[in-house]
Amino acid sequence: MDRKEASKLAEELVGKMTLEEKASQLRYDSPAIPRLGIPAYNWWNEALHGVARAGTATVFPQAIAMAAAFDEELMEKIASAIADEGRAKYNEESKRNDRDIYKGLTFWSPNVNIFRDPRWGRGHETYGEDPYLTSRLGVRFIEGLQGKGEYLKTAACAKHFAVHSGPEAVRHEFNAVASEKDMEETYLPAFEACVKEAGVEAVMGAYNRTNGEVCCGSPTLQKILRERWGFKGHFVSDCWAVKDFHEHHKVTETPEESVKLALENGTDVNCGCTYLKILDAVDKGLLDEKYITQSAIRLFTTRYLLGMFTKTEYDDIDYSVVGCRSHLELAEKSAVESVVLLKNDGILPLSNDDGSIKIVGVIGPNADSRKALIGNYHGTASRYITVLEGIEDICEEKGIRVLYSQGSDLSEENVEPLSGGERGDRISEAETVAEYSDVVILVTGLDETLEGEEGDTGNAYFSGDKEDLELPASQRELLDTVLEMGKKVILINMSGSAINLSEAQERADAVLQGWYPGARGGKAIADILFGKYSPSGKLPVTFYESCDDLPQFEDYSMENRTYRYYSGRPLYPFGYGLTYGDCRAEKISVIKASAEDGAEINVTVKNYGPKTEDVLQLYIKAEDTEWAPLNPALCEFRRVNLGKDEKREICLKILPRGFTTVDDRGKREIRGSKFSIYAGFSQPDERSEELTGIKTIKTQIEI
Repeated sequence: MDRKEASKLAEELVGKMTLEEKASQLRYDSPAIPRLGIPAYNWWNEALHGVARAGTATVFPQAIAMAAAFDEELMEKIASAIADEGRAKYNEESKRNDRDIYKGLTFWSPNVNIFRDPRWGRGHETYGEDPYLTSRLGVRFIEGLQGKGEYLKTAACAKHFAVHSGPEAVRHEFNAVASEKDMEETYLPAFEACVKEAGVEAVMGAYNRTNGEVCCGSPTLQKILRERWGFKGHFVSDCWAVKDFHEHHKVTETPEESVKLALENGTDVNCGCTYLKILDAVDKGLLDEKYITQSAIRLFTTRYLLGMFTKTEYDDIDYSVVGCRSHLELAEKSAVESVVLLKNDGILPLSNDDGSIKIVGVIGPNADSRKALIGNYHGTASRYITVLEGIEDICEEKGIRVLYSQGSDLSEENVEPLSGGERGDRISEAETVAEYSDVVILVTGLDETLEGEEGDTGNAYFSGDKEDLELPASQRELLDTVLEMGKKVILINMSGSAINLSEAQERADAVLQGWYPGARGGKAIADILFGKYSPSGKLPVTFYESCDDLPQFEDYSMENRTYRYYSGRPLYPFGYGLTYGDCRAEKISVIKASAEDGAEINVTVKNYGPKTEDVLQLYIKAEDTEWAPLNPALCEFRRVNLGKDEKREICLKILPRGFTTVDDRGKREIRGSKFSIYAGFSQPDERSEELTGIKTIKTQIEI
């Protein structure tokens, strides 16, 4: 069904409703209208990395982990699997007249905000710090959720429009000030791609103000969205954001005035309760009924596009797809691709061919943690495999003994509250395990109780954000203790954001970033440790050593932020990640290039090591304009699989947009004619070269 037909049907249906009925449909928990055959519908559902908060579902790796895979095709497959499970659940629940929250087909995902500051607690819901990477992955995720059938399989929602990335503690009253250049260059591109390329059905507004206007009642943002980009879908408020207009932002004085501001500026669905005041706003002469009608038509257009009032090709998706084998295999593949190898002195992959490993010590608060697998906005898996369990399964096959110690609490001084003493109460046990072991695998990090959304975490003091980039004190004590034992140490860090791992980089034998790898992610990590797979993930965010040289958290200017503008020396750069292979870009040539069509680039790559997957990356730098970012910016990437000594020629395309720059008025255009193009398996920066020992190759383009 096309939108024109759906909109016509919606207009006819809404035309039969009373004012009260139309107003009721603008709530997230829309009641039934029996006389018109309309069942109740709850618009609120989540699918960030699997169907969330609605019982059993496949729990894929957290969004930031999926981003680390740099794999567009995999992203679409994952989203399609999520949509299948969402449809299966909806089909069964509708049969049983269960129309509660988290039971619908409108998924408030993906989160395409830019992870501009490593302190932001919700950054692990995003695809990282780069607008291009975020755009590519966001588009494919939406295409997977919505499908390519006659009807929408599910409806995706790009959030949070438009300038939002903390601080969480003040998001209900905060005014994010962003220049016209930063808006066009950094904060808007992913949303634009989601609308213009993927046809996203919904967009969610942010809590904060952007340049003085509340995002869920912003004429400026709506003009960009609907007039400049041609968005035709519906717009939803973040939850209870409309209430913030009068209670926190103080841009209105009453709920009725907030209703007026939101509806007149395009907010069709109120996640919250303020739209209960719609009729009062009409009675007081504040609100014209036409805005209520307009929003109701948009919402029923979506419901018709989803086929809610007819038979669809998705009605036969049955419940057996939920957590099915193919989806679990997809989740495992995603977890494998997401793991980033940050350091390896040769200890990995672990091998016991010579019988030298008799005991493996596994230590750390995240080693046997289910919470460290799942991130936030998650479903409930049918089975979980922690890192400890994954290692135990492999070691049992190989006849290796595993010793385990929690080592420390995640963030508290002691595991047992009544414990005392000068050191943590699991430190001596950790020392014992390390002493008895031939190799130690130390698993540190965070989980959703320490980084996440305001109100959802146990980190109440910082409302889900991080104060700094350090591991909690209890874990720092554990790390120091284990490293002092003189054993071979492999550190696995599980977090959704940058952590200062400089001590591990200096003293451990290997360092891996495991993220929140999904319900069975422990198996994927163990398989990488023992060489079943080569690690191949790349960092979608910069890992800094500290926040000392970063701007203030509240500062939304991009100056000295992210790899494109950072002038310091990072611990681990964006785009960095090692493998067990040795892939190199050896030759680069320009096939064709023009301002109208972009460019085609051929890159010859060769793997001098064992078989591996790796991510070939292209970066661009406009050389004859003052408006280019400080550093070369990602403009294309491709995941490649190379056998030992295999050489291949890869053709990559740079979109015409890749040659544009943005001036201080926010005008995007191609300026100048000379561009440097860099190709390699990392970005073209000194730190990546220092860490990998490999220099990217370069060519020039004139257009």
